Amino acid sequence: MKRDNNEDNFLVFPEQNLFAVFDGMGGHAAGEVASGIAVREMKEFFELTGKDPEATWPFKDDRSKSYDENRLVISIKLCNARIIEVSDQDSSKKNMGTTCVSCYFAERDGQPKALVAHTGDSRVYLFRENKLKRITIDHSLVEEYLRLGKITEEEAKNFPQKNIILRALGQQRQVEVEINAHDPRPGDIFLLCSDGLSGMVDDKFMESIMQKQVSNLEACCKKLLDTANANGGVDNSTVILARYDGA
Repeated sequence: MKRDNNEDNFLVFPEQNLFAVFDGMGGHAAGEVASGIAVREMKEFFELTGKDPEATWPFKDDRSKSYDENRLVISIKLCNARIIEVSDQDSSKKNMGTTCVSCYFAERDGQPKALVAHTGDSRVYLFRENKLKRITIDHSLVEEYLRLGKITEEEAKNFPQKNIILRALGQQRQVEVEINAHDPRPGDIFLLCSDGLSGMVDDKFMESIMQKQVSNLEACCKKLLDTANANGGVDNSTVILARYDGA
């Protein structure tokens, strides 16, 4: 409701069971360039490795992680490298960046996993048995202060440096990606969003919208976004709802 351009971008790639939201940042619309690069690179990497599992990866894998975890993390590292490459070539894009939150459904040996990887303050929630639970931790100053007990939940609501994030793509050549594996159950809904939604609609209210609208995911998305705008819409807001129906 307040901005001329939308710096958010998203990826819905059902052929690879991959979903992601990116919230761009940087002056002169560079944020939307960064988030757009991220969408393109992640999709291309998953297309390439989906067709050719033996394809060479641009970064070394982590032996402590599974093939699928590495695949998702490396796609995000590739997004980071490409954003930095473009910003190095164009001074008007200097320091552009984007958050990233992604959910990739994979199955190995009959074991389904929902792999959630992120960097920044875009979020994933899990809606299960009519309850909504956040399953990512924001890489932000306010979340770090909460974790360390420096501020209370109440103080966090009006924290002056609420928009300071501690990790993002495009800021450093080595990016730290947090990844966690979840055991999905049929009927689970994974909600991915930029902070334009989570900053405007509190978790309890999101849960009540989900409870009422869950049978129609498209209508549910629209209601969540309409509520963010009705509450002020000070930021771009993006939401993806991905339902796991079982293998």
